[in-house]
Amino acid sequence: MSTTLDLAAEHIAWRVASTIEPVLAMVDGWRGVLEAELSGPYAGALTGSPTAEAATLDAVIEALVGAELERDGALITGAGFVAAPGFLADAQWHLAWWLSSANSFGTGTGTGGTGSGSGTATLRRLEAVSDPDSEQFRDYTTLEWWRVPQRTGRRHLTGPYVDYLCTDDYTVTITTPVMADGEMVGVVGTDAYVARLERELLPVLREWGGACTLVNASGRILASTDSRRATGALLRLDGLSEALAPLHEEHPGHAAVLGGGEFVLPCGDTTLALVAEAPPN
Repeated sequence: MSTTLDLAAEHIAWRVASTIEPVLAMVDGWRGVLEAELSGPYAGALTGSPTAEAATLDAVIEALVGAELERDGALITGAGFVAAPGFLADAQWHLAWWLSSANSFGTGTGTGGTGSGSGTATLRRLEAVSDPDSEQFRDYTTLEWWRVPQRTGRRHLTGPYVDYLCTDDYTVTITTPVMADGEMVGVVGTDAYVARLERELLPVLREWGGACTLVNASGRILASTDSRRATGALLRLDGLSEALAPLHEEHPGHAAVLGGGEFVLPCGDTTLALVAEAPPN
């Protein structure tokens, strides 16, 4: 790849990062607020009680995420805090998650990730089953968006995947651990419809000229200019897994070249990568 093409691909990767990284920074900001509320000298400053309880913490979570969920042009469709089992004094299991009016999950409107809505959906709390004896109960600590932050102690981007818990559509979930007194007491995070992200990112990817695909650290496709590469499918190219391995680390590394001539470029600190094939002559 020539220097000109290399710089063009790097610019596209930078533009992808500039779209996603504000969402990551927002989630990190929420984490900071919650960690200050749950431990340290200012514990209980927002709830009025040093004891962590769902009854008082939920209002803080709603105030924290609600404005962004309803902001015009927001990329996200759901957000909140998920508590570690047993952390809250009044709830063994607790998922304090809010859905935006663009999220039609559970409303029967069937708009899915289009975000168009029919006027019936509003900002609302996700109805989650917290009774482990119920047939509908789901142990969220077994899910990727919980397991990876718990294991690594770092923020994680899960997906794209079909989220049957919160959206019933192709979704990306970003979660980061919330720590108190040296222990993970939950995760705070957000959901975004893949369809919503595609509307922002596909015009950027198309500027490349050749096939250009955005993948997560596992090689799963988030968006592609090649219609044969379906959202959520694994992109199978020789050497791609090795090229994506640095995305699992704290510092993503530099561009790599695959055997077929494809270039793999990290998109900032998003844990996403651009796979760019040389444009036709």
